[in-house]
Amino acid sequence: MSGARTRRQAALATKAANTDSQVVVENGSSEAYSVAAKDTSEDADDDYPHENIFLFVPNLIETPTLRLPALTVSMRPGFSRIVLAIASLYFMPLHPRTCSILYSVSCLLDALDGYFARLLEQSTKFGAVLDMITDRATTSCLLCFLASAFPRWSIVFQLLISLDMASHYTHMYATLSLGGQNQSHKNVDKTRSWILNLYYTNRTVLFWFCALNEVFFIALYLLSFSSPLLSPGLLHQVSDSAASAIIKGGEVNPSVVGQIYASPYSAGALELARANKMDSTVPWIIASISFPIMLLKQFINVVQLIKASRWLAEGDIKTRREQGLPRRKKSA
Repeated sequence: MSGARTRRQAALATKAANTDSQVVVENGSSEAYSVAAKDTSEDADDDYPHENIFLFVPNLIETPTLRLPALTVSMRPGFSRIVLAIASLYFMPLHPRTCSILYSVSCLLDALDGYFARLLEQSTKFGAVLDMITDRATTSCLLCFLASAFPRWSIVFQLLISLDMASHYTHMYATLSLGGQNQSHKNVDKTRSWILNLYYTNRTVLFWFCALNEVFFIALYLLSFSSPLLSPGLLHQVSDSAASAIIKGGEVNPSVVGQIYASPYSAGALELARANKMDSTVPWIIASISFPIMLLKQFINVVQLIKASRWLAEGDIKTRREQGLPRRKKSA
């Protein structure tokens, strides 16, 4: 034990001696000083100003104040898309116009934060992850509402959510595990998939596909407030005049909903409260225009899922070959 302690003390003494040096001053005297060893990376970090990735412009909210050419940015902290998305969810059950405006602005900021990231050279991995998570979360929340608003088609919306999540997660995992940590999920080679290459590398194509995909679901959301077919059996407890007004397309008075349902937040009560709040003409036009692009977007999701799965399978085969698997059967 004493020998080990002696060796440790000797090592420490040697290290201290290597970091000490003698400096000769003008009066001929000398003084010893200790030179602290610094890591090369720390020296390099000292050459750069301190940065907070969480406060980069693409990750912040409110109105940016840019003073060119210095590009000085003044912003209050927060994450705009998340705040707007949560606000839109709050108004989603019964306020279609307010919800649609907040949700649309949140989606448009998806393109704006990318623009500022490139302009200010603040593209980060955290920003890319935050952007994708926000995209997936907001779309999934809207589709969940549509599944409850159109229960007959709920399985379609559930499948769309599953496809969107599975496709992007598999693609991201394949890129990080096989493409390298520094490779972006948008860097898809043409030899692997020309359609994914076009989708991710052409900003115009990417913007319009994402935008019209969201527009279609917003149109469906608005249609849930537009003259649904109501069962006359639900109206047996109200007066004939009130029932007739509802069936003919009149907006439902909240007091009528309270007469029919014990809970104003039940599925039936909310469906009745949404009835005839707005005309369906414009939502139908928007849905008809954006429907083909929405279908193509889902087709791209399928292609992305298949290509990423095959890429992962190729990596697994390569790894197994390096491990000598599957083991060859020994001949008898």
